[in-house]
Amino acid sequence: MSEGDGYAGIEEFYDYTIPYRDRQDVHFYVDEALRAGGPVLEVGCGTGRVLIPVARAGAVITGLDASDAMLSVCRKKLECEPEEIRRNVRLVYGDMRSFDLGTVFSLVTVPFRPFQHLLTVEDQLACLAALRRHLAPEGRLILDLFNPSLQFLGDPKTLETPLEEPPFEMPDGRRVLRRIRILSRDLYKQVQQIVIEHEVTGPDGVNIHRSGPLTLRYIFRYEIEHLLARAGFELETVYADYDRSPYGSKYPGDLICLARRT
Repeated sequence: MSEGDGYAGIEEFYDYTIPYRDRQDVHFYVDEALRAGGPVLEVGCGTGRVLIPVARAGAVITGLDASDAMLSVCRKKLECEPEEIRRNVRLVYGDMRSFDLGTVFSLVTVPFRPFQHLLTVEDQLACLAALRRHLAPEGRLILDLFNPSLQFLGDPKTLETPLEEPPFEMPDGRRVLRRIRILSRDLYKQVQQIVIEHEVTGPDGVNIHRSGPLTLRYIFRYEIEHLLARAGFELETVYADYDRSPYGSKYPGDLICLARRT
Protein backbone atom coordinates (compact mmCIF):
# COMPACT_ATOMS: atom_id res chain seq x y z
CA MET A 1 0.00 0.00 0.00
CA SER A 2 0.97 3.65 0.07
CA GLU A 3 3.82 4.75 2.28
CA GLY A 4 2.45 6.05 5.59
CA ASP A 5 -0.48 8.44 5.50
CA GLY A 6 0.05 10.04 2.11
CA TYR A 7 -2.98 12.30 2.60
CA ALA A 8 -1.77 13.94 5.81
CA GLY A 9 -1.35 17.67 5.22
CA ILE A 10 -3.76 17.92 2.28
CA GLU A 11 -6.92 16.47 3.86
CA GLU A 12 -8.49 19.90 4.45
CA PHE A 13 -8.60 20.58 0.69
CA TYR A 14 -10.08 17.27 -0.41
CA ASP A 15 -13.79 18.12 -0.37
CA TYR A 16 -13.27 21.41 -2.21
CA THR A 17 -11.12 20.04 -5.03
CA ILE A 18 -13.13 20.44 -8.24
CA PRO A 19 -12.79 16.87 -9.61
CA TYR A 20 -13.98 15.46 -6.26
CA ARG A 21 -16.55 18.15 -5.47
CA ASP A 22 -18.23 17.75 -8.86
CA ARG A 23 -17.89 13.97 -9.16
CA GLN A 24 -21.24 12.43 -10.15
CA ASP A 25 -21.01 9.25 -8.10
CA VAL A 26 -22.84 10.12 -4.88
CA HIS A 27 -26.38 9.55 -6.19
CA PHE A 28 -25.26 6.21 -7.65
CA TYR A 29 -24.01 4.98 -4.27
CA VAL A 30 -27.08 6.28 -2.45
CA ASP A 31 -29.34 4.42 -4.89
CA GLU A 32 -27.32 1.20 -4.55
CA ALA A 33 -27.28 1.45 -0.74
CA LEU A 34 -31.06 1.80 -0.60
CA ARG A 35 -31.46 -1.00 -3.11
CA ALA A 36 -29.33 -3.30 -0.93
CA GLY A 37 -31.86 -3.03 1.86
CA GLY A 38 -29.32 -3.73 4.57
CA PRO A 39 -26.14 -2.41 6.18
CA VAL A 40 -23.40 -1.00 3.97
CA LEU A 41 -19.62 -1.07 4.33
CA GLU A 42 -17.62 1.62 2.54
CA VAL A 43 -13.90 0.85 2.25
CA GLY A 44 -11.75 3.93 1.80
CA CYS A 45 -14.43 6.27 3.14
CA GLY A 46 -11.99 9.19 3.51
CA THR A 47 -13.69 12.45 4.45
CA GLY A 48 -17.19 11.00 4.12
CA ARG A 49 -17.87 12.57 0.73
CA VAL A 50 -19.99 9.53 -0.20
CA LEU A 51 -20.58 8.03 3.25
CA ILE A 52 -22.46 10.97 4.77
CA PRO A 53 -25.02 11.32 1.92
CA VAL A 54 -25.63 7.56 2.15
CA ALA A 55 -26.29 7.92 5.89
CA ARG A 56 -28.57 10.91 5.26
CA ALA A 57 -30.62 8.72 2.92
CA GLY A 58 -31.31 6.39 5.83
CA ALA A 59 -28.81 3.59 5.25
CA VAL A 60 -26.76 2.19 8.12
CA ILE A 61 -23.15 2.43 7.01
CA THR A 62 -19.68 1.59 8.35
CA GLY A 63 -16.71 3.48 6.96
CA LEU A 64 -13.19 2.02 6.96
CA ASP A 65 -10.04 3.97 6.12
CA ALA A 66 -6.29 3.75 6.73
CA SER A 67 -5.79 7.53 6.85
CA ASP A 68 -6.16 9.15 10.26
CA ALA A 69 -6.06 12.54 8.57
CA MET A 70 -9.02 11.81 6.31
CA LEU A 71 -11.02 10.13 9.09
CA SER A 72 -10.52 13.18 11.30
CA VAL A 73 -12.21 15.34 8.64
CA CYS A 74 -15.06 12.84 8.40
CA ARG A 75 -15.59 12.88 12.17
CA LYS A 76 -15.72 16.69 12.24
CA LYS A 77 -18.28 16.70 9.44
CA LEU A 78 -20.40 14.12 11.26
CA GLU A 79 -20.43 16.31 14.38
CA CYS A 80 -22.47 18.81 12.35
CA GLU A 81 -25.08 16.20 11.39
CA PRO A 82 -28.28 15.52 13.38
CA GLU A 83 -28.20 12.71 15.90
CA GLU A 84 -30.39 10.46 13.74
CA ILE A 85 -27.76 10.64 10.96
CA ARG A 86 -24.82 10.07 13.32
CA ARG A 87 -26.53 6.94 14.65
CA ASN A 88 -26.36 5.47 11.15
CA VAL A 89 -22.56 5.72 10.95
CA ARG A 90 -19.63 3.80 12.39
CA LEU A 91 -16.07 4.81 11.50
CA VAL A 92 -13.15 2.39 11.76
CA TYR A 93 -9.43 2.86 11.21
CA GLY A 94 -8.10 -0.22 9.42
CA ASP A 95 -6.15 -1.83 6.62
CA MET A 96 -8.33 -2.93 3.70
CA ARG A 97 -6.24 -6.11 3.35
CA SER A 98 -6.72 -7.50 6.84
CA PHE A 99 -9.64 -5.96 8.74
CA ASP A 100 -12.25 -7.90 10.72
CA LEU A 101 -15.39 -6.07 11.83
CA GLY A 102 -17.17 -9.13 13.18
CA THR A 103 -20.28 -8.63 11.06
CA VAL A 104 -21.49 -8.90 7.45
CA PHE A 105 -23.06 -6.38 5.09
CA SER A 106 -25.56 -6.44 2.26
CA LEU A 107 -23.35 -4.14 0.20
CA VAL A 108 -19.64 -3.36 0.22
CA THR A 109 -18.45 -0.35 -1.77
CA VAL A 110 -14.94 0.82 -2.64
CA PRO A 111 -15.57 4.24 -4.18
CA PHE A 112 -13.04 6.37 -5.97
CA ARG A 113 -10.11 4.02 -6.35
CA PRO A 114 -8.54 3.20 -2.98
CA PHE A 115 -8.11 -0.36 -4.29
CA GLN A 116 -5.41 1.04 -6.57
CA HIS A 117 -3.14 1.71 -3.60
CA LEU A 118 -2.62 -2.09 -3.53
CA LEU A 119 0.53 -2.76 -5.53
CA THR A 120 0.76 -6.55 -5.71
CA VAL A 121 -1.58 -9.37 -6.68
CA GLU A 122 -1.15 -10.79 -3.18
CA ASP A 123 -2.39 -7.55 -1.61
CA GLN A 124 -5.25 -7.29 -4.09
CA LEU A 125 -6.42 -10.83 -3.36
CA ALA A 126 -6.04 -10.30 0.39
CA CYS A 127 -8.26 -7.24 0.14
CA LEU A 128 -10.88 -9.01 -1.98
CA ALA A 129 -10.88 -11.92 0.48
CA ALA A 130 -11.51 -9.49 3.37
CA LEU A 131 -14.34 -7.84 1.43
CA ARG A 132 -15.90 -11.21 0.66
CA ARG A 133 -15.75 -12.27 4.33
CA HIS A 134 -17.76 -9.19 5.19
CA LEU A 135 -20.48 -9.80 2.61
CA ALA A 136 -23.71 -11.60 3.43
CA PRO A 137 -24.61 -14.53 1.13
CA GLU A 138 -25.54 -13.04 -2.25
CA GLY A 139 -24.18 -9.69 -1.06
CA ARG A 140 -22.85 -7.31 -3.69
CA LEU A 141 -19.57 -5.47 -4.16
CA ILE A 142 -19.04 -2.20 -6.06
CA LEU A 143 -15.43 -1.51 -6.97
CA ASP A 144 -14.43 1.78 -8.63
CA LEU A 145 -11.22 1.94 -10.66
CA PHE A 146 -9.96 4.30 -13.32
CA ASN A 147 -9.77 2.82 -16.79
CA PRO A 148 -6.15 3.28 -17.93
CA SER A 149 -5.70 5.52 -20.96
CA LEU A 150 -3.07 4.01 -23.24
CA GLN A 151 -2.50 7.39 -24.88
CA PHE A 152 -1.77 8.98 -21.49
CA LEU A 153 0.50 6.17 -20.34
CA GLY A 154 2.44 6.26 -23.60
CA ASP A 155 3.00 10.02 -23.59
CA PRO A 156 6.40 10.89 -22.04
CA LYS A 157 5.33 14.54 -21.68
CA THR A 158 3.05 13.55 -18.80
CA LEU A 159 6.20 12.79 -16.80
CA GLU A 160 7.59 16.26 -17.50
CA THR A 161 4.57 18.54 -17.09
CA PRO A 162 2.38 18.51 -13.96
CA LEU A 163 -1.36 18.14 -14.39
CA GLU A 164 -2.81 21.46 -13.28
CA GLU A 165 -6.48 21.84 -12.37
CA PRO A 166 -8.69 24.95 -12.21
CA PRO A 167 -8.19 26.89 -8.97
CA PHE A 168 -10.83 26.78 -6.25
CA GLU A 169 -11.62 28.80 -3.14
CA MET A 170 -11.79 27.57 0.44
CA PRO A 171 -14.57 28.76 2.81
CA ASP A 172 -12.06 31.08 4.55
CA GLY A 173 -11.24 32.81 1.25
CA ARG A 174 -7.91 31.15 0.50
CA ARG A 175 -7.33 30.43 -3.18
CA VAL A 176 -5.96 26.98 -3.98
CA LEU A 177 -4.32 25.66 -7.14
CA ARG A 178 -3.83 21.89 -7.25
CA ARG A 179 -1.17 20.12 -9.32
CA ILE A 180 -0.45 16.43 -9.71
CA ARG A 181 3.13 15.51 -10.51
CA ILE A 182 3.97 12.04 -11.78
CA LEU A 183 7.34 11.22 -10.23
CA SER A 184 7.82 7.87 -11.93
CA ARG A 185 6.00 5.30 -14.05
CA ASP A 186 6.77 1.59 -14.35
CA LEU A 187 4.99 0.20 -17.38
CA TYR A 188 5.93 -3.38 -16.46
CA LYS A 189 4.62 -3.30 -12.90
CA GLN A 190 1.73 -1.00 -13.89
CA VAL A 191 2.49 1.54 -11.17
CA GLN A 192 2.85 5.30 -11.02
CA GLN A 193 4.24 7.30 -8.13
CA ILE A 194 2.68 10.73 -7.79
CA VAL A 195 2.71 13.70 -5.46
CA ILE A 196 -0.25 16.07 -5.06
CA GLU A 197 0.67 19.71 -4.56
CA HIS A 198 -1.62 22.50 -3.33
CA GLU A 199 -0.46 26.08 -3.88
CA VAL A 200 -2.44 28.08 -1.34
CA THR A 201 -2.71 31.87 -1.58
CA GLY A 202 -3.99 33.68 1.50
CA PRO A 203 -3.40 36.80 3.59
CA ASP A 204 0.00 35.45 4.67
CA GLY A 205 1.17 34.93 1.09
CA VAL A 206 1.68 31.68 -0.81
CA ASN A 207 2.20 28.34 0.90
CA ILE A 208 2.77 24.94 -0.64
CA HIS A 209 1.14 21.82 0.83
CA ARG A 210 2.27 18.48 -0.58
CA SER A 211 1.04 14.95 -0.11
CA GLY A 212 3.44 12.20 0.73
CA PRO A 213 4.37 10.14 -2.31
CA LEU A 214 1.34 8.11 -3.42
CA THR A 215 1.93 4.96 -5.43
CA LEU A 216 -0.98 3.72 -7.52
CA ARG A 217 -1.34 0.57 -9.59
CA TYR A 218 -3.51 0.76 -12.67
CA ILE A 219 -5.63 -2.24 -13.58
CA PHE A 220 -7.18 -3.26 -16.88
CA ARG A 221 -10.71 -4.47 -17.49
CA TYR A 222 -10.11 -8.22 -17.84
CA GLU A 223 -7.42 -8.19 -15.18
CA ILE A 224 -9.94 -7.13 -12.54
CA GLU A 225 -12.45 -9.67 -13.83
CA HIS A 226 -9.95 -12.49 -13.26
CA LEU A 227 -9.02 -11.14 -9.81
CA LEU A 228 -12.68 -11.07 -8.80
CA ALA A 229 -13.22 -14.62 -10.04
CA ARG A 230 -10.18 -15.87 -8.10
CA ALA A 231 -11.52 -14.20 -4.96
CA GLY A 232 -14.98 -15.79 -5.16
CA PHE A 233 -17.01 -13.12 -6.94
CA GLU A 234 -19.16 -13.25 -10.04
CA LEU A 235 -18.96 -10.08 -12.13
CA GLU A 236 -22.44 -8.81 -12.96
CA THR A 237 -21.92 -5.48 -14.71
CA VAL A 238 -19.16 -3.08 -15.70
CA TYR A 239 -20.03 0.57 -16.18
CA ALA A 240 -18.01 3.32 -17.85
CA ASP A 241 -19.65 6.06 -15.83
CA TYR A 242 -21.99 6.66 -12.92
CA ASP A 243 -24.84 7.35 -15.33
CA ARG A 244 -24.64 3.55 -15.88
CA SER A 245 -23.19 3.85 -19.35
CA PRO A 246 -21.97 0.40 -20.40
CA TYR A 247 -18.25 -0.24 -20.39
CA GLY A 248 -16.80 0.57 -23.81
CA SER A 249 -19.29 3.33 -24.58
CA LYS A 250 -16.74 6.06 -23.76
CA TYR A 251 -12.95 6.10 -23.58
CA PRO A 252 -11.21 5.93 -21.27
CA GLY A 253 -14.15 6.39 -18.91
CA ASP A 254 -14.23 4.68 -15.57
CA LEU A 255 -14.09 1.02 -14.64
CA ILE A 256 -16.99 0.50 -12.22
CA CYS A 257 -17.46 -3.17 -11.38
CA LEU A 258 -20.57 -4.61 -9.76
CA ALA A 259 -20.02 -8.17 -8.52
CA ARG A 260 -21.88 -10.66 -6.37
CA ARG A 261 -20.44 -13.02 -3.79
CA THR A 262 -20.69 -16.56 -5.13
